[in-house]
Amino acid sequence: MVCSSCGSENPSGSKFCSECGSRLARTCPSCSSPVLPEARFCNECGSALSAAAPTLAEDASPPSRSAEAPASERRLVSVLFADLVGFTTLSESRDPEEVRELLTRYFGACRTLISRYGGTVEKFIGDAVMAVWGTPIAKEDDAERAVRAALELTSVVASLGQEVGAPDLAARAGVLTGEAAVTIGAEGQGMVAGDLVNTASRIQAAAPTGSVFAGEATKRLTDAAVVYEEAGVHELKGKAEPLPLWRALRVVAGVRGAMKSSGLEAPFVGRGRELRLIKELFHTSADEKTAHLVSVVGIAGIGKSRLSWEFFKYIDGVAFDVRWHRGRCLPYGEGVAYWALADMVRTRAGILEGEEPTAALAKLRQAVEEAVSAPEERRWIEPRLANLLGLEDAPGRDQEGLFAAWRLFYERLSEEMPTVMVFEDLQWADAALLDFVEYLLEWSRDHPIFIITLARPELMDRRPTWGAGRRNFTSLFLEPLTLLEMDELLAGLVPGLPEELRDRILERAEGVPLYAVETVRMLLDRGLLAQEENAYRPTGPIETLDVPETLHALIAARLDGLTREERRLVQDASVLGKTFTKRGIEVLTGSPDAELDRLLSSLIRKEVLYLQADDRSPERGQYGFLQELLKRVAYDMLSKKERKAKHLAAARFIEESWEADEDEIVEVVASHYVEAYRAAPEASDAQEIGEGARRRLARAGERAASLAASGEAQRYFEQAMEFADEPLARAELSERAGIAASAAGRGSDAERHFDEAIALFEAEGRRHPAARVSARLAEVLWDAGHIEDGIERMERAYGVLAEDEPDEDLAVLTAQLGRMHFFAGDLRACFERIEAALAIAERLRIPEVLSHALNTKSLVLLSWGRFE
Repeated sequence: MVCSSCGSENPSGSKFCSECGSRLARTCPSCSSPVLPEARFCNECGSALSAAAPTLAEDASPPSRSAEAPASERRLVSVLFADLVGFTTLSESRDPEEVRELLTRYFGACRTLISRYGGTVEKFIGDAVMAVWGTPIAKEDDAERAVRAALELTSVVASLGQEVGAPDLAARAGVLTGEAAVTIGAEGQGMVAGDLVNTASRIQAAAPTGSVFAGEATKRLTDAAVVYEEAGVHELKGKAEPLPLWRALRVVAGVRGAMKSSGLEAPFVGRGRELRLIKELFHTSADEKTAHLVSVVGIAGIGKSRLSWEFFKYIDGVAFDVRWHRGRCLPYGEGVAYWALADMVRTRAGILEGEEPTAALAKLRQAVEEAVSAPEERRWIEPRLANLLGLEDAPGRDQEGLFAAWRLFYERLSEEMPTVMVFEDLQWADAALLDFVEYLLEWSRDHPIFIITLARPELMDRRPTWGAGRRNFTSLFLEPLTLLEMDELLAGLVPGLPEELRDRILERAEGVPLYAVETVRMLLDRGLLAQEENAYRPTGPIETLDVPETLHALIAARLDGLTREERRLVQDASVLGKTFTKRGIEVLTGSPDAELDRLLSSLIRKEVLYLQADDRSPERGQYGFLQELLKRVAYDMLSKKERKAKHLAAARFIEESWEADEDEIVEVVASHYVEAYRAAPEASDAQEIGEGARRRLARAGERAASLAASGEAQRYFEQAMEFADEPLARAELSERAGIAASAAGRGSDAERHFDEAIALFEAEGRRHPAARVSARLAEVLWDAGHIEDGIERMERAYGVLAEDEPDEDLAVLTAQLGRMHFFAGDLRACFERIEAALAIAERLRIPEVLSHALNTKSLVLLSWGRFE
């Protein structure tokens, strides 16, 4: 008789299990279905229940079968058995109430974790847990979810032991996949029976403390996403033949191997607490339908991206659907306006970078229709998302309207399922994007939008108040790993490394994972290390470890280990940025297609570059640097003459190959012209290059202004001024910089730029534009509380503009002057100016001025009525 609780085999006729003491239920020896004690035949398969049972008479009818569904089925299931190790010793030394509280936390954690991975807890047996996947509903990745759950369960128990002051508390688990008899409709105990359950329990007992053992079928079904090592052949109680077992080490990909790296991946160490916190915060956000932001800050190479990757693998493995978005901030100047957010929208809509505008707009429209059900909301959201992507101009340039539309789009997405937004390299984000992230966090509190930002500490220099005073904000600062954690990392990355060599690497790494990983990769690239079966050994004596003191020097040394052709390609690619297309590098290198493929493949194999293979990414098919610092060091190795030529070639290539609106990438093109000029400011063609930079920076400023990113617009105009030799061109740029500064609330900057523009215009005898700028300066003075100075300056400007033929400048100034007189209490002067403004606006057909003037006139008339 097989125990339904623990799966142990017992002698026929036993009433209680000899292993766990549970009451034994009578089962059919043929199909394992439960039967009544007095039954002579199985009511499921009709088999006789004892040798002495009478046979059916020749004229007797076979047992009747119900028309209802069968009581049990044979199913392919995955069974997880997990058991606490060290709990007996712990319970002997603690108060019973403490032990009960600990068990309660353990049971609760097991149920929650197994449920998140789509499994079902069948029963708890003392301090052991049994769970099953594949019933009542089977999924193609059941075995993988069971292994994922087992790995996390061992991690959770270890963490629980640290929390309660019991560092020796641990768990071990076994996962087995195969056929079992499943009771239909059963909940909890009695769901699964058969030899599979008993064997899973035996596998668990054979696993070392803190480990997960899996059977051969489980390993075959899951090795696309899970790394295993052979655990040998084991003799298990009750099994006639020894079984080969495998130890599950870690998850290295999404479900069914999605996005799995083909190269070295170091084990995830030292960040378990941070990852668990992120997981719990995510589930709280999803369950309570609230927005939350986790800000992860740390130096380059400390593990921010790895933490995000581990969270993605977890999200991809849970039992419910989640919308995942990832966007990268670009390092051009202080960032391209909203680039990371636009990257997320492109990914959601399936739009490739540089895709033809008509096709891109059609994809965007479809994405909006799928996310937003209300037609009026779609009509409002779509043009503002199109404006973000540079596909068309939005109806208005107000930041509030743009933010509200973008926010509503992601709120509607989150209403269907929890939504995750990951912003990478936030230290390069434009100020407007930071404003939007904070706005989204503030106004979407009742939506399950989970935001993760990854940034270097420089972010706090730019935005010291980042996250201040927000309840739905969590900050994580990643410190260097401890020596023990780094040792574990190296042991998992290159097992078998000689102790002396390992110690030297750890000493130089100083707790930064990337330092150690890059050192190992350099040794492998140079052929100084080689893999022998499951261990890595030096190919010869390594008397001096040629590892630089800093990461900059380390990467330079690694680049020197490449062939001349490979290094040249890497240097050329560094001009294009963190990611680049094959066509782009072909233009810069001039290499034949076949040679280029060979070099790119070699660099991918050496883990200098990677190929973006994610179908959901708009950058799929592009190449990229595995580390930003590697790109920067490669760039620094170029001579100034080469930098100039490569930047100009890159700028021409981007402009000629981009099929969408050029303004969408004008910031990138401008950065190439700026760098080309800086590389050779004394060259004969420097003035021409500077003029190209000026024009494109000015366009970049206009685009940023159209997106209500006023701070970025000011910065672009100021950069353009550096390349403006002509006084009038500089004056115009200074005026535009002042307008942007005023819109951004930077009054002192606006005043400085307007003063400079006025002086330049006047020096060139341009009284009209000087008066126009003077009127703008008057508004800044007014806003600063200098009311009389503002009105006086505005009146002088009015006198100058009124001498010429009326134009839009005069109409705007006159209406604004009337408004200023109204708020200063001079109603008669206000009325006079407003009447003049109305006349000019009607004559020139300027509806915006007409509307503002009419509003002011109505206020005047109402005020006169009150006073009279």
